Amino acid sequence: MPRIGMEPVRRKALIDAAIEAIHQEGMAHITMGTIAKRAGVSAGLAHHYFGGKDKLLLATMRHLLSELGEEMQRCLKTAATPRARISAIIAGNFSEAQFRPAVISAWLAFYEAAQTEPEARRLLRVYTRRLESNLLHALQDLVVREEAVRIAETLAALIDGVWIRRSLAEPADPDGAAALLEHAVDALLNRKQAHA
Repeated sequence: MPRIGMEPVRRKALIDAAIEAIHQEGMAHITMGTIAKRAGVSAGLAHHYFGGKDKLLLATMRHLLSELGEEMQRCLKTAATPRARISAIIAGNFSEAQFRPAVISAWLAFYEAAQTEPEARRLLRVYTRRLESNLLHALQDLVVREEAVRIAETLAALIDGVWIRRSLAEPADPDGAAALLEHAVDALLNRKQAHA
């Protein structure tokens, strides 16, 4: 007889195991069996909860997106100005929790899946829209709306691009990445204020 209340615990264990397995072996080389073994559950139970490796990856990405959202909210709570909100968004994306090697590997697998899988692509769009919306909210108090939209899209692209580039560097450099983005924000805002 299954123990009541164990499903969320086992699901989380499988997601954590998937993150580690993707990092150590690569998405193409892992199976539900290897993930289940890492999580300490049977392969049958892993299939019961997620149905297959692709669905487990989606559940893993939902989990990581949720964690990113929580990290972002934590960072934004201390931001007293619009410019500080932008810095908080950058800090959240390059926090220790988000920029550790196993999480980086899972995100890279997710980006790859988004090329061919509609649900992964939809989740990636949700993430992108949320990032741009958070940036836009801060930027609207600094520049006119039309310019805020352009800068928000530019900064979102820079965050993603720098995140990928710095995540693949040896060693990964979240502080250097955040500093680079802060410089870009200042350059974009100063350029707009100079032309105003």
